[in-house]
Amino acid sequence: MTGPYLGPDHRRSILQLTVTAAGFLLFWAAAYFALEVSYLLSLVLTVPTAAFLVRLFIIQHDCGHGSYFRSRRVRDTVGFCIGVLTLTPYQYWRRTHAHHHAHSGDLDLRGFGDVDTMTVNEYLDLSPGKRREYRIYRHPLTLLLAGPIFHFVLKHRYPSDVPRDWKQAWASIWWTNACLVGVLAVATLTIGIIPFLLIQVPVTLMSGAAGILLFYVQHQFEETYWHREPEWDYFSAAVHGSSHLVLPRPLQWFTASIGIHHIHHLSSRIPNYRLQECLEANPELQQATRISLRDVARLFRLTLWDEDAGRMIGFREVAGRV
Repeated sequence: MTGPYLGPDHRRSILQLTVTAAGFLLFWAAAYFALEVSYLLSLVLTVPTAAFLVRLFIIQHDCGHGSYFRSRRVRDTVGFCIGVLTLTPYQYWRRTHAHHHAHSGDLDLRGFGDVDTMTVNEYLDLSPGKRREYRIYRHPLTLLLAGPIFHFVLKHRYPSDVPRDWKQAWASIWWTNACLVGVLAVATLTIGIIPFLLIQVPVTLMSGAAGILLFYVQHQFEETYWHREPEWDYFSAAVHGSSHLVLPRPLQWFTASIGIHHIHHLSSRIPNYRLQECLEANPELQQATRISLRDVARLFRLTLWDEDAGRMIGFREVAGRV
């Protein structure tokens, strides 16, 4: 089913990258010049700027999966450059995300590239203080407001959980940090550090929040897939543990069809611009859990995996068991 859609189309990849990078730079510049008129106008213009940055992140994501260009050197160069803009060291993220794909839905191998998810029994075994910490972590405000600051601004500068023998990942981390220092130095000497931060900070926070929201709804829904080994199965996890986020066409364009996430997990070598084609050509793949924007608030109330019931539940449903 996925075979005809594997691999990059260089013409489409170059066109998508060019349009997306140009859109990001155009709106970033517009937001900068709008500072002379009104900071409110500048903030309005940071919204499409952040949307283009989300799209750039998904291009970086496809480079990491080997689905965007045939040449690894080209993929790695493009991925690294975008990683400076997204504050995400390319090789570090590529490796942790590969772990996520290889073990998504496996209760015995959680930790890299996942939204931390506990089972009901694990939660009940915690002390009251640790339960409170988990509840704070899973709160939407923590995930969407503190999450971008923690993950993209702070943790990605020095991810202490990365093994020391991941030499390529660590090199990517330090080179990305060095480039960021260079960007700040150039901004200071040209447009000034304050105007730069007035634009880039909201762009980073909004795009980071959008990325976390997308990742959350892609795997956190009632009838998602979590199993322990040896019952865990890669293909079942891909199809049943990943959602199909149905978005209006403009939002699907800005998110580069990543909402068709079950097909992406089934075969990550399909470039983003072929996911919709694959979906439309295969009725069997149209049976995944469909999620709309109206479902998002409800999904953020799902916080624990109930192994007995085989579904995600909220804290209220375990209140009587504590």
